[in-house]
This record gives sequence, C-alpha cells and structure tokens, in this order.
Amino acid sequence: MTDATHTQLRPLADTSPSAIVAGFIAMMTGYTSSLVLMFQAGQAAGLSSGQISSWIWAISIGMAVCSIGLSLRYRTPITIAWSTPGAALLITSLGGVSYGEAIGAYITCAVLVTACGLTGSFERLVKRIPASLAAALLAGILFKIGSEIFVAAQHRTSLVLGMFFTYLLVKRLSPRYAVLAALLIGTGLSGLMGLLDFSGFHLELATPVWTTPHFSLAATISIGIPLFVVAMTSQNMPGIAVLRADGYTVPASPLITTTGIASLLLAPFGSHGINLAAISAAICTGPHAHEDRHKRYTAAVWCGIFYGIAGVFGATLAALFAALPKELVLSIAALALFGSIINGLSIAMAQVQEREAALITFMVTASGLTLFSIGSAFWGIVAGVLTLVILNWRKA
Repeated sequence: MTDATHTQLRPLADTSPSAIVAGFIAMMTGYTSSLVLMFQAGQAAGLSSGQISSWIWAISIGMAVCSIGLSLRYRTPITIAWSTPGAALLITSLGGVSYGEAIGAYITCAVLVTACGLTGSFERLVKRIPASLAAALLAGILFKIGSEIFVAAQHRTSLVLGMFFTYLLVKRLSPRYAVLAALLIGTGLSGLMGLLDFSGFHLELATPVWTTPHFSLAATISIGIPLFVVAMTSQNMPGIAVLRADGYTVPASPLITTTGIASLLLAPFGSHGINLAAISAAICTGPHAHEDRHKRYTAAVWCGIFYGIAGVFGATLAALFAALPKELVLSIAALALFGSIINGLSIAMAQVQEREAALITFMVTASGLTLFSIGSAFWGIVAGVLTLVILNWRKA
C-alpha cells in the first residue's frame, strides 16, 4: 500500500497527458507483441473468425475490467495482460484436442491460479525473493524490449533516430513529455515516409461466442498444466517484481485471485487466461507515466480503458496495428521502458553482497533461455537464488 491510498480517489484529477500516453503505449505494446500468436494458434486449430474474434474480446474485456478495478482499488498502477508464452504454447498444442477440451483446460488452469491466490502460497514465495534479485529479474525482462530500438535502427534509420533524438531533447527540457513527443514525431515521420497503410482497416464489432467446456486428461496435461506453469513463472512472478521494484507493495494474493476468477469466467468465450503484466506494466509504473508516483495508477486505468475499446473492436485490431510500421512500435515501447530498466539495475546492484547473484539473474533472464517449455524469467530467479545460497554458504 502507498500513502496515496489514504487520500480521496480522484482519477480524473490525478491523470495527465503522460499517463494517457503511457496507458496507450502499454496497451499497444501488449497487443503488438503477441496478438499475431493468437491468430496463428487459432488458425492452426481451425477456429472460425468468429471464435478468434470472441477470444480477443474475452481476453480484452477481462484485462480491461481487472486493470481498471485493481488499479482504483489499490491506488497502484496494476496492469493485466494475457500470457504471451501461453499464446505461443497454444500454437503447437491447441490443434491436438477439440476446442471444447481446450476450453476445459483453460478452466483447469484458472482454478489452479485462483487456488494459489486464495491459499497465499504465491504471496509467501514472492516475499522470500530478495529485492535485488526481483529488480534484476525486472531489468532482464525489459532489456530485450529496450534494446530493440537499436535493432530497429538498422531497418528504418531515419525514423528511429528521429524518435530517439526527439526523446533526448524533450527529456532535457520537459521529461514528462519525452515519450509523447517521440510518438508524435514518429507518427509524423512515418506518414511522410509513406509507412502508414490504413487500406485494410475497417470497423467491426466483436461478438462473444460461447463454447461448452469438456474436460479430458490429454488436454489437462498438454494445455492446462503448462499454461498454469508459464502463467505463474513468466507472468505473475515478473509482474509482482515490476511492482515491488518501483516501490509498490500491494499484496500479491488478491491480484492473483482476481485474475484467476476472471480467467475462469471468461474461459468459455475463448480466453486462455489473464495474468499480471510485466513489460507493459513497467510502462505504467515508471517515471514517464507520471512525475508523481502516487498518481501513476491513472496510467493503468487508461490502459484498461484502451483494452476495453480494443476488445469491442477486436475483429479490427490486427488491421489497425498492421497499419503502423513495426519499427515505430518497437521504438516507442523501448523509450517508455528506459526509466524502469535504469531503476531495476540500480536496485539490483545496490547491495554489494548480492551483486553477483543479481547479475546472474539479469543475464539468464535477458538471454531468453527456455528449458522444459519454461521461460527465462523462472530460470533467471532460480539461477540467482542458487548463486546467492552458494556464495553465502561459502562465506559462512
């Protein structure tokens, strides 16, 4: 909890242009990073366009309601997202079972996540992780996204450099508007360079489609359990690390329970599960969202609003983001994350006796390592904890 929770809730008065922009960038980052994976998984499984549209609608509405509700409840920038590793998992596993069985597996996963929240087991685990390792985990997660701006410069040099130097110049004069200025300049340059293509864009409302769940051992093993593992290790654990690294100490159990229940309710409409966000969350918790950290919750609220709008028009979402050059999206996300990466690295290296363990955590997490279908965020924290234990044991 923060001191802000004791004051009157005034989301409209507390918001700012930078908070609105941060919310929009967080939403845009979340969708552009893995929306294509959902389309790919749905098409591979033979789902109809209506079922895929319903999937996007369900997951978007869940993220919207939870992001807005939790952020207002705890006066903290709590951003919710779907599991990107989970969506990638479904590309290979969704086609192996019937869609009804997949829905049953989603429900199984949601029940397991809810149980972790209600029992407090996840809360107890998170509290045992040193702050330096949590901060290193955050920095490692964000590092790859942050460095993408320099890779993008190879392909659209003038566009990326224009955005980058705009960011630096405005950062010196008025830091809170640096990301907004970079976004505006990037959009303008894209238009001048003929990189904006709205020819495939059209408005179409999404319609929820109910699918009756069926439960099978095969779907539980191939989809339900793996989804649960990646949700907890690749989403919820880093999501809590992001909040803790930026000084927000909201209890983890209610957040996990809420996302689990929402996932349970929305599963029959196609949602494979919503979790705490990590990368997009850092955009809302960082200094670019608002100069007053007690008012950054408004950035997550705006992110939720944009989620809701995107969900209502879920069928047109891919066409909208396809109209923007990939380099613009990558660059604006990277610029918005600079502050969070700096903060994470600073906290990670603050304790001399924990620096090596924090460095190992950072490097393993940033590497993108995947073992046994479990992502690098989990292995990063495992490697850091083992390093810390071994080094402390040796000195003892």
